[in-house]
Amino acid sequence: MKLAVAPEVADAIAGKRAVVALESTVIAHGLPRSRSLRTAQLLETEIRALGAIPATIALHDGRAVVGVGDHLLARLAGESRVPKVSLRDLAPVLAGQGIGATTVAATVEIAARAGIPVVATGGIGGVHRGAELSFDESADLEAIARNPVCVVSAGAKLVLDLALTLERLETLGVPVVGFGTDEFPAFYVRSSGLHLAHRVNDALGAARIAREQVARGAGMVLAVPIAASESLDRDEIESEVARASLAAEREGVTGAALTPYLLSAIGVATEGRALEANIALLRANARVAAQLALALSA
Repeated sequence: MKLAVAPEVADAIAGKRAVVALESTVIAHGLPRSRSLRTAQLLETEIRALGAIPATIALHDGRAVVGVGDHLLARLAGESRVPKVSLRDLAPVLAGQGIGATTVAATVEIAARAGIPVVATGGIGGVHRGAELSFDESADLEAIARNPVCVVSAGAKLVLDLALTLERLETLGVPVVGFGTDEFPAFYVRSSGLHLAHRVNDALGAARIAREQVARGAGMVLAVPIAASESLDRDEIESEVARASLAAEREGVTGAALTPYLLSAIGVATEGRALEANIALLRANARVAAQLALALSA
């Protein structure tokens, strides 16, 4: 895989300065077009404001681009048929010389190859509800396990089976560390009710764990709960997930299309509150990721 690393990012990596990688699927698929470009720019601004360098990752012209420029960022946000690229899609999209938006899994692998140990996202993928029959599990989990990268996220998306997701991460040897919390965050919802074995209260504590895990050649999850003022009600969202899941089953929505379908349904049901919560947690995660990157580079 050929990397095209932006000069600013390459200089920061060479100088062992703080860099935060950002996935691009949220730009192309995770947010409405009216908000996606502005949000992508805000995430980079949040990281720069703390003294770190943002490196949004995407595919273009047969290369993995580490630190996309304004033109490619606008294309990711504005074009309607940008492929969503997970690990299985990397080779086909690279060979096709087109544009692609990287998922957490693909971003983690590319960041590791570039030498960036911190990735910021919204919520990781995980084990889907009903996976005991469908075997539907996100590639994010194994990608984090086998790459020396710390993924800063608001836990995992509530539409997943969060208990099984934590069990799978434990089996893979991935520490899930709560950032100021003892419970696993659930994306829009501050707490899932699931206890975490490990907690830190600041970036320095997170960096100490990240150094040890990255030195092992493996990754970890730093789980940052959404602010209480932005959190949605857990019971309300669980009800909407149940309704949307039944609708998805009736319509035959499965696989990679399922999570976007469910999140879209929740967005409609909450009359935009889910979108605002999503953007708020993305920005908060970017700030924590920048703090972690700075602590790691110190």
